[in-house]
Amino acid sequence: MGIAIRHLSLAEAQPLQQLFRSAMRDLAGGVSIVTIGTGAGRTGLTATSVSSLSVEPPALIVCVNRSSSSFAALNRHGAFAVNILEARHAALAERFSGRGGLKGEARYAGASWTRLVTGAPILEGALAAFDCEVEEMIERHSHAIVIGRVAAVQLSDEAEPLLYRRGGYGALAPKR
Repeated sequence: MGIAIRHLSLAEAQPLQQLFRSAMRDLAGGVSIVTIGTGAGRTGLTATSVSSLSVEPPALIVCVNRSSSSFAALNRHGAFAVNILEARHAALAERFSGRGGLKGEARYAGASWTRLVTGAPILEGALAAFDCEVEEMIERHSHAIVIGRVAAVQLSDEAEPLLYRRGGYGALAPKR
């Protein structure tokens, strides 16, 4: 069975940005929440754009919208945590996405948090959490590529990761 490829004619073509967004929604990805700040100044966001950069030294990359309050908080605090979510954390991912209207510290309700080295909030029970210092922020277009130097890592028991595709959360299908 072959793969069907549909080519759009110019007459039916959508704007490039809309096509790009639609195509990227098909790229399933792991879900993390990026947490920033302390006390009443805490904020954060849901991210699917997290990637390892290097092992020597341990570093990762996360992309953050420059118009978000989280971008401003990253500039102020210089530290953040990336918390990789389990399948059971879908409600938390939704809360940090901002779709429900919650902002700042209100997003942290209903979950247990701790701190490691930088003071950034670490989700207890995350699959893994990376406590990072901002090494560099590269502003490009609507987003900033944030390079985080990993200061500490917290690992949890193995569980199913939370995935995101086409605007919804899910888990891997069980092995047969």
